[in-house]
Amino acid sequence: MKERSVRFLKLYEPIHEAFARFCHAKAYGVLEAEDLISESVLLALENLHRLKHDEAFLSFMFSIARNIVNNKYRRLKFMGVFNKNEVALMKDEGLNPEMKHDISVLYSCLNMLPSVQKEALILFEISGFSIKEVAEIQGSGESAIKQRLKRGREKLAKILKADRLAHESLNNRSSILFTMFL
Repeated sequence: MKERSVRFLKLYEPIHEAFARFCHAKAYGVLEAEDLISESVLLALENLHRLKHDEAFLSFMFSIARNIVNNKYRRLKFMGVFNKNEVALMKDEGLNPEMKHDISVLYSCLNMLPSVQKEALILFEISGFSIKEVAEIQGSGESAIKQRLKRGREKLAKILKADRLAHESLNNRSSILFTMFL
């Protein structure tokens, strides 16, 4: 058990920050990000023996987190819609209320995209992975990832210009767009 824990920590430490960002974006509005991280780490440690190549650890972790979120979505389909105040779910990380609102709108809009486009945008724009790394994680070619990013950005732009932001001032709209691709 100790060898497995040491191996796991050796593999997990370098990817922790990127994995945490991925989980925060993926879990938004569905479950607590910390719960997703904890559950993913626990499942990964329990199933580490199934990992054949250490190079695949990143994909292994993302797959586990993705499956947990997908299972949660499946369960939610059979339950009534429960709307939490999404902004209240965010930790106070020194963000002003306007920035929290912008992030809330962005994540809501991201949830309207097809899952592969949403995940590609989260991995590339929020988690900071390269196109090559995103391709490995999603099991697709680089050109497919570029296309998903392009189409996802286009759909996101259309969504952001839709009725949901019609009441926002031009300054607020540009602030939301600016926040999205930092």
